[in-house]
Amino acid sequence: MKKYVIVVAGGKGLRMGGDIPKQFIPIKGKPVLMRTLEAFHAYDDKIELIVVLPVEQQSYWKRLCADYGFMLPHTVADGGETRFHSVRNGLAQVKEDGLVGVHDGVRPFVSREVIASCYDAAAEQEAVVPVTDVVETIRRVEPDGQSETVPRDCYKLVQTPQVFTVGLLKQAYRQVYVPRFTDDASVVEALGHPVYLVKGNRENIKLTTPFDLRVAEVLADAE
Repeated sequence: MKKYVIVVAGGKGLRMGGDIPKQFIPIKGKPVLMRTLEAFHAYDDKIELIVVLPVEQQSYWKRLCADYGFMLPHTVADGGETRFHSVRNGLAQVKEDGLVGVHDGVRPFVSREVIASCYDAAAEQEAVVPVTDVVETIRRVEPDGQSETVPRDCYKLVQTPQVFTVGLLKQAYRQVYVPRFTDDASVVEALGHPVYLVKGNRENIKLTTPFDLRVAEVLADAE
């Protein structure tokens, strides 16, 4: 079955506090986005890689690929106004039926096992997301400022890749955008289609803050 992954890399890195967009920051001598693409290539060297980048970052990415000798074949699609619009632009590059994953470009430590679980399950369930357990106590805050502890075993933390059949995800992205579409699963669920959960890996963190970069250095050392 044909496989695709749309790697969404539209961050500006504002919470990192630097001038370099977070997807281009080097971790142990290699930009984050390159590490992410290599993770999917390691899972399946036939998977079709689609990178969604803001237009103004594409020439910089091209120079980075040349500077680092990054040779993995991939297609670049234009980023959109929101993540929803960026994914829709990436989907326009998906030409055949099969399975398509959507992954955050700044999650370079997704394991090969998790990627495989997501694609394998999607072949049967059509819509799959990886999740991890909530390990800390959580509280729900009401509009009046009051709060209460809620049972953490009723909640999961959602990761990527979120994997779907191509037909289902294209149908979902023909919907009109609404703000509650915060990830691909929420877009698919708006069609009334259920989403199946598989176990993620704790190392599959989304690099957002300077602290995350310090964690990433440790994870890269452990590879």
